[in-house]
Amino acid sequence: MLILIAGLPGTGKTTVAKAFSQKYGAIHLNSDSVRRDLGLWGTYRPSDKARVYAELLGRTRASLLLGKTVIVDSTFFRRDLRRPFMELAEQLGVKVCWVLATAPDAVLHERVARPRSDSEADEAVLEKIQPLFEPLEPPFLALETSAATPEALADMINAYLEHG
Repeated sequence: MLILIAGLPGTGKTTVAKAFSQKYGAIHLNSDSVRRDLGLWGTYRPSDKARVYAELLGRTRASLLLGKTVIVDSTFFRRDLRRPFMELAEQLGVKVCWVLATAPDAVLHERVARPRSDSEADEAVLEKIQPLFEPLEPPFLALETSAATPEALADMINAYLEHG
């Protein structure tokens, strides 16, 4: 099973993914941690972004090949960033579930205004990405992350997986 969490900076993707992985035993992968591992923290050239997503895809593949449930969080704000993950799942015959993390604009701005250890995205990044975010193709689970605890949101993902 491959669970992909998309959303703007500040929507709580990483918080929800961590809660899900802890409660349900999934492998959690995140584009920001991969960026840090590659020594690319603070660099966002197209070539750097391509390296981060290629490594994220490789780690996803390796975990899926071990038979693990994998939850990946990233903005996935463009279809071309999503496509390789869909193709990977198809190649491996793995079920895919998309989750769209959302929150009201005021909450997004409040969250990105504070320093966060797991993300560099600030208000400038949010404002840059927001108008470029390409809609997800159905089916997907939309989660408004300011409406429930991370654990409750993880349970909502699990219920969606079970009952679809």
